[in-house]
Amino acid sequence: MSEHTNNSNQDSVISMRSMDIITAFLFMVVGLIVMVGSIKLGASWGSDGPEAGYFPFYISLIILLSSAVTLYQAAIVNKKKKTESFVDKESFNQVMAVLLPAVVFVLGVQLIGIYVSSVFYIAIFMVWLGKYPLWKAIAVSVGVSVALYLMFEFWFQVPLPHGSWFNPLEFVGVN
Repeated sequence: MSEHTNNSNQDSVISMRSMDIITAFLFMVVGLIVMVGSIKLGASWGSDGPEAGYFPFYISLIILLSSAVTLYQAAIVNKKKKTESFVDKESFNQVMAVLLPAVVFVLGVQLIGIYVSSVFYIAIFMVWLGKYPLWKAIAVSVGVSVALYLMFEFWFQVPLPHGSWFNPLEFVGVN
């Protein structure tokens, strides 16, 4: 968390109150999902002891109840949190600058493989956020990906994803 607390809502992306409500609601949904699954497994005490869903049921009940209390406090009791900022625009943009390329990287791993996706991911970050020259970014990203390929495919003999749509490494004879 930052050293200063931003209590103004002027450049806020979302308020503390809204975030508390969203988080409490999401945890309530998770608690309900786990509770239903636990009931399907059997959440009672059997003749030979607890059934498979016994402990998860009670843990999910605790999650559900504590989330309900948090939701009540955020929605009804703590209305002053409406003015407190959870995240400002600048911090939000910094998080998105890392999160969105990471999501694209994960999709790229599925589609074109981890090695080629890593080349693009490392190079883009080095040029965009690190302000390195393009030639350094290309050299480092290709070097890292080649080193990872050699380490995993040959040394550990653990194949990593090569891509489901097409494998760009096939053009250089790598399956």
